[in-house]
Amino acid sequence: MKRIKTGLLRSLLIQLVLLVPTVSVALAARGAHPKLSAPDLASSVARPPTVLGWPAGLKPRAPHGFSVNLYASKLSNPRALYVLPNGDVLVAEATDGGNSANRIELFRGLSADGAPKLRSVFLKGLDHPFGMLLLKGWLYVANTDSLWRFPYKSGEARITAQGEKVLDLTREKRGHWTRELVASPDGSRIFIAVGSASNIADDGMAAEKDRANILEVRPDGTGQRVFASGLRNPVGLAFYPGTNTLWTVVNERDGLGNNLPPDYLTHIEEGGFYGWPYSYWGRHFDPRVGLPRPHQASQALTPDFALGNHVAPLGLDFYEGRMFPEQYRGGAFIGEHGSWNSSVMRGYDVYFVPFENGKASGEGKQFLTGFIADPDLHEVYGRPVDVKTLQDGSLLVSDDSGGKLWRVSH
Repeated sequence: MKRIKTGLLRSLLIQLVLLVPTVSVALAARGAHPKLSAPDLASSVARPPTVLGWPAGLKPRAPHGFSVNLYASKLSNPRALYVLPNGDVLVAEATDGGNSANRIELFRGLSADGAPKLRSVFLKGLDHPFGMLLLKGWLYVANTDSLWRFPYKSGEARITAQGEKVLDLTREKRGHWTRELVASPDGSRIFIAVGSASNIADDGMAAEKDRANILEVRPDGTGQRVFASGLRNPVGLAFYPGTNTLWTVVNERDGLGNNLPPDYLTHIEEGGFYGWPYSYWGRHFDPRVGLPRPHQASQALTPDFALGNHVAPLGLDFYEGRMFPEQYRGGAFIGEHGSWNSSVMRGYDVYFVPFENGKASGEGKQFLTGFIADPDLHEVYGRPVDVKTLQDGSLLVSDDSGGKLWRVSH
């Protein structure tokens, strides 16, 4: 209790002195052209955060002119978010390990006190669900090992109909477990982000079959193929509005030290190879991994935008609302879960990257902060995951460690 009070006091003092969102505790390589340091394997440390939970009255901080309010609490590891056409919000509750809730909750409306008017268990009995997608009357759900779909009618607060398996995804339930989904703009294809089974193909590439890729499949589960490869752990997926260009955020490898390599935001080219496990940020080779075949070495693509080292980007949403100021229109909001493989805390925020003409442009900036309680003790109140724009133009943020949903309005 004493530690919680100390962290709370320190956080409040920072807010009073600065009256603006905090910046990273330590700056990391960010931007379209980051300066990369040399690998420093000796400095790599495992230091996951200690989660304190949110003290009463404390909440994340947004820039001047924005308000942050608690939308819902007492969730069990809320992760991926999905907004249905009628405005209902679906929240996948799951976590790595045996204590996973394995369900999806539905939230509807906004009451005068800022809480939802309806909360309902929408689907249960799932297997570590993450990605959700409504397509042609079917609600698709990506379990960690399979893709399922369920019949859905607008306005339903609970699905009781029997689902059907569309596709098996992975043979082994290990490594990165999240599976994000997005449909092509014409609805003819589904894209699935599948992370690697290990850090740097530790058990060989045969154990990584169909992993560290973005897969493409038809809605009925046929025609599966690898759309892009060499992506260690792609999570958030989104098409840039009005285009056929797919974007993702990627968690890069661990063990190269505090300052390598940067996690990133990038557009995805069909058939593109992004380096993993052989190289990072294009053609910077990992000294721990054998060299790839020459044609792979020459084809590794350089990502569009470095988000920083070990920030763990998970959520991605291009802002199409009308509530926020013009400078945010068309830009990317990214939920950064935060570092564990670094002696310096990085991430633990919602980050914003401006776009111009469909490309990341200029400098990014922290948008939602205040999740870190004490950087010296590696203590946090919560950890942001996904971000989605609601129908009124506000932004919803899931906080898995805090068990909460935060709504940011302007």
